[in-house]
Amino acid sequence: MKLFLHAHATHADGKTALAQAAAQIEAQRVHAVISQPTIGWLYLTDHLGGQAEALLADAQRRWPGTAWVGAVGVGISGNGVEYFDEPAVSLMLGDIPRECFKVFSGIRPLGAFDAATAQVHADPNTSDLSELIGELADRTSTGYLFGGLASARADVPPGERWPARCAHIADGVFEGGLSGVAFSADVAMMSRVTQGCQPVGPVRRVTASQRNVVLTLDDEPALDCLLRDMDINDREPREALPRLRQTLVGLSDSQDNALSRAGQFGNDTRVRHLVGLDPARNGIAIGDVAPVGTQLTFCSRNTMAARRDLVRICSEIREELAPAALSLETALALKGTGIEQAPQRIAGAVYVSCAGRGGGHFGAPSAELAIVRHALGDVPLVGFFASGEIARHHLYGYTGVLTVFTA
Repeated sequence: MKLFLHAHATHADGKTALAQAAAQIEAQRVHAVISQPTIGWLYLTDHLGGQAEALLADAQRRWPGTAWVGAVGVGISGNGVEYFDEPAVSLMLGDIPRECFKVFSGIRPLGAFDAATAQVHADPNTSDLSELIGELADRTSTGYLFGGLASARADVPPGERWPARCAHIADGVFEGGLSGVAFSADVAMMSRVTQGCQPVGPVRRVTASQRNVVLTLDDEPALDCLLRDMDINDREPREALPRLRQTLVGLSDSQDNALSRAGQFGNDTRVRHLVGLDPARNGIAIGDVAPVGTQLTFCSRNTMAARRDLVRICSEIREELAPAALSLETALALKGTGIEQAPQRIAGAVYVSCAGRGGGHFGAPSAELAIVRHALGDVPLVGFFASGEIARHHLYGYTGVLTVFTA
C-alpha cells in the first residue's frame, strides 16, 4: 500500500465542504503515487446527516470505482483536528487491492469472502447489537473487529434544522443494523484500545446476578461493596448521590486481565454505567448483563489516565513499526550490500473515540487528536466520535480505538 490521501473541511453546505476537501485531495495527488483509489472513508458530523446520500453520491462521482465506508458522528476527526457543533466532512482514500477487501451491509452480505478482520459501523438503536458483533467476529479468522456506533444528538439545537440520524455508510447510506468492510490477511494493520477511566476500587468477581442486576460481589452484597469501595458509607445522602452519579463499572471476562498495570484497566475492560440501586436486595443495576464469574471494578472518568493511556498505545504502535535491532553478525553481513532494514510506514489510520471523550475532556479542543499526531507524526487519519466503540468482539464505552494500515 502507498500513502493514503486525506482531507477535512467545514462549511454550512455539505457539498461545498466536500468540494473543499476534494480540492485538498487533488493537491496531494500531484505528489502522490496513488493514481486510482480503491477504497474511501467518509465521516460526516450530525449536522450533515440529512445530506449523507447526496454527499456519498458526490464522492462516488468524483472518484469513480472507489468503494466507500463511514458514518455520521456528533464529532469527526482528521489528522490533529476534531470537529464538533459544526457541519464538517473528513475523508481518506487508499489503494488497498480490490481482492483484499469487501464492503458489506444488510443488503450486501459478506458471503464467502475470507475475512481476517473487519471495520464495523452500526446504528446504536439496533437490537441485539452485542450478539451481532460477536457473530461477525466469529466470521473472521482473527476474531478482531474495530469501529464504532454512529452518533447524533437527540435534540437539534433551537433555531437549527437538520435531522438527527445515526446513519452509517457502506456503498450506500443505512439506518439500523451494521455495515462495514472486511479485510483479508494480506492487508497489514495493527489496532489498539485505549481506556479513559480510572479504577477506584479492587477487582471483584460477580458471584450472583440476575441479568443486569448484580446481587453479590465476592459473596458480599453488591451494594455494600459499592459503598465501601467508594468510601461513602458514612456520608450524608446529599453528599453521596453526586459521587454515585459519577460512578461507572469496568467489566472483564473471567479469563481476562481486568487490570493490566497497577491502577490501569486492561484492553478487554468494558466500561458501563451504574444505572440504579436495588436496596431491597442490596444489589446494583448496571448498563449491561454481568454473568456469574465476570470481573467488576468500580471506576470513574479521569482525564490524566485517558491521556497517559492514549500516549501508551501510540508508543506501542510506533515501537512495533520501528525496525528490530540487528545482531552484530547480521549487521556486518549486510554492511556494504546496500540492503537496509527499513521501518514500516503508516499508510493511513482510523481513530474511533467515544463521544464523551472529545472536546474539553482532554483539556482543550482537538487535544486528543493532537496527542495522536504528536506520537504518530503527520500521517493520514480520519475518524469519528461514537456512541460506542467496537474492538475485538466487544462493544466498549469511554474508549478510543486506533487502527493503522502499514505500507
